[in-house]
Amino acid sequence: MLSLFVVALVSATLLPGGSEVWLARLWCLGEPVAMLWAVATAGNTLGSLINVWLGRYARRFQDRRWFPASREGLARAERWYFRFGEWSLLASWAPVVGDPLTVLAGIFRLPWWRAILLISLAKGTRYALVLYLAQSWLAPLCQ
Repeated sequence: MLSLFVVALVSATLLPGGSEVWLARLWCLGEPVAMLWAVATAGNTLGSLINVWLGRYARRFQDRRWFPASREGLARAERWYFRFGEWSLLASWAPVVGDPLTVLAGIFRLPWWRAILLISLAKGTRYALVLYLAQSWLAPLCQ
């Protein structure tokens, strides 16, 4: 279970990872579904909250030459974020766009309690779906 937590946490940061495959593997080995769901959701949510934390402190470096976003890019991101708002974090589960959304939530100072609520809802729903699909499709292959 610790390995699932670590893989889920790393998968939620800006580093690549494949927590869904690891989750399905552990399900196939007979680990309890509720425990798998809770551990994967907790690890992935914590990883996204690391992104939020990074975003909260990244903006102070926006005038540095090495900062990864230009002023124009940051302004564009700000317009986009305020257009879709905090509810965009419900897409934090999605590959490619999910991680930057969590960083933007930090940059634009979304209150922690709302970030935790929205991110954990998105991540928990994704892992529930992965476990449902594993039970539906993988069961014959795991025996």
